[in-house]
Formats: sequence, structure tokens, C-alpha cells
Amino acid sequence: MTRVIVAAAVIETDGRFLVTRRLQGVHLEGYWEFPGGKCEPGESLDACLRRELLEELGCDATFGEELLAVTHDYSERVIELHFVECRLTSEPMPLLGQEMRWVARDDLRSLKFPPADDELIALLVAG
Repeated sequence: MTRVIVAAAVIETDGRFLVTRRLQGVHLEGYWEFPGGKCEPGESLDACLRRELLEELGCDATFGEELLAVTHDYSERVIELHFVECRLTSEPMPLLGQEMRWVARDDLRSLKFPPADDELIALLVAG
């Protein structure tokens, strides 16, 4: 089975987290997610996040600690997902037509996230 390394940016500002909605036609379409994407071979998590944030949201960030790493088996692939604390250095804009929201900690559970995000959502909601 294919193993994919993914980096996701956990961006919190004023008690709200930045999330985007997966586009139609992609794996897990319609689910909400933390911005990020697949790492290229040999690419660091920070470099991957910088590239993905620029491509998807037209912004840059500074990178902090890795908050959590999880591995999740989907029927067609295994995802190794790294959640990294980030601070934006400019305003994000959804460049791919994706929906974007700032969501309060207590409202995270009201959105449908991929199963691989369950542990992170529990950690964030717990504070």
C-alpha cells in the first residue's frame, strides 16, 4: 500500500483555527482540514508547509513545534500526518477556490474532518 507523508499547519489566531475545505474530485472531498499537503521526496515538513501555504493560500508562515504525528490507514493509502504549529506572516486568501474559515476551538467538532485528524481535534478542544 502507498505511504504518503503529509504536513498540516495548525494556525491559531485570537482563539480561532484556520481550516479549509477539500475540493471536489480529491481524496476526502468536502471534508475540512488544516492547510498543508503531501511532502515531496526529501522535503522537510517546514519546506512542504511553506510551499503548500503559498500555493493554496498565498501566504507565508513561521514554523514552531510539531504538535502531533499520526499514522492512519485508508483503504487506498497509509497517511503519515504531521501537525505543525504555525504563525502566518501575511493574510491568507483561498487561491484554489476552496472554502476557508477561522473556527473557534469549541466549534471544531461541528465540522467534518478526516478520521486521521480525530486525535488532533480532541487535543485542541481539550485546550
